[in-house]
Amino acid sequence: MMSKLTTTEFEAKLTKLQAQHKALIAKENSEVQKSNGIYSRWSNPIVTNDHIPLNWRYDFNHETNPFLLERIGVNATLNSGAIKFNGKYVIVVRVEGVDRKSYFAVAQSDNGVDNFEFWERPITMPETEEPDTNTYDMRLVEHEDGYIYGLFCTERKDKTQLEDTSAAEAQCGIARTKDLVNWERLPDLVTFSGQQRNVVLHPEFIDGKYALYTRPQDGFISVGGGGGIGFGLCDSMEKAVINEETIIDEKIYHTITEVKNGQGPAPLKTSYGWLHLAHGVRNTAAGLRYVLYTFLTDLEKPWIITHKPGGHLIAPEGDERVGDVSNVVFSNGWIADSNGDVFIYYASSDTRMHVATSTIEKLVDHCVNAPSDGLRSAKSVESINKLIDSNLAI
Repeated sequence: MMSKLTTTEFEAKLTKLQAQHKALIAKENSEVQKSNGIYSRWSNPIVTNDHIPLNWRYDFNHETNPFLLERIGVNATLNSGAIKFNGKYVIVVRVEGVDRKSYFAVAQSDNGVDNFEFWERPITMPETEEPDTNTYDMRLVEHEDGYIYGLFCTERKDKTQLEDTSAAEAQCGIARTKDLVNWERLPDLVTFSGQQRNVVLHPEFIDGKYALYTRPQDGFISVGGGGGIGFGLCDSMEKAVINEETIIDEKIYHTITEVKNGQGPAPLKTSYGWLHLAHGVRNTAAGLRYVLYTFLTDLEKPWIITHKPGGHLIAPEGDERVGDVSNVVFSNGWIADSNGDVFIYYASSDTRMHVATSTIEKLVDHCVNAPSDGLRSAKSVESINKLIDSNLAI
């Protein structure tokens, strides 16, 4: 039987843990050379469960933790909102404990691609009168009204199905802040379309109203017969009510969005229109497959799509395909610098966080000049032949 650690052994083990953690945080990232030219992946995940501060997980007291065991385990770090804040690249990470409960925590980096360090404590998110069972997938938006808003999924037990212990209800939780530390919780978004996921606040007023991208669905997992990325207006975020939702990007048979799709982060404003990043889901023999795609909407009417290239922008590759929920990439955060550089923060297989980098110019060019999905094999071949003819004419 193993005896308790001596004080010397305890301190040596703690010192080793701290050194390993410090080395992990300080590990430099490198751009992957293989690229389609639109964006570049980076070789290392930027945040994993091992990046979580040790004093969030371990009791450092020799008397109460004589074997120096991890007390509060972390299962995954995923689906992070992102914002440039005080000159730093800041992500609000969804941290999922081994107890399946998720919480939010802020991590920051000087360069946006490595050395992400967590702030001192996770976010203490106030609860509403009906407490959340789980909160996750925050979209961060610095709105022109002066607040930073966090819109996230709040999950609670579906009380209409008490005998089914897995039956849940998803709605949009809303909070706002000025410093990312102190959050004011506002009432959940009210819509008239059952459940909601992937709700995102547009960064500017539309005709004096707040504009939101929604994803109405019939159930917690199943979107149902309708669905797609919706759009609606509300008078106030302090009591947000959307009376009418319009589907602006619908699900389509035998495409990357045939099962469901949803807005990723808030769109980026460009001279060509609003640049959007979204996720699409299709079914396969191995289960659901999540990918990311882009499109542009009109500057004055952001609910009208002007350009939408066919297929995905980012799909899970290599080690990204393996994890808690395999074959998934998901993004709800990106940052555009003033020089046009874009940092796309995405999670792979609901397990770890990555970064890909591009520019506004490249992403817009992709949207405008890549062919749209013709929805039939013959149309795909037609697009290829058109490209071949153009190249032969050079």
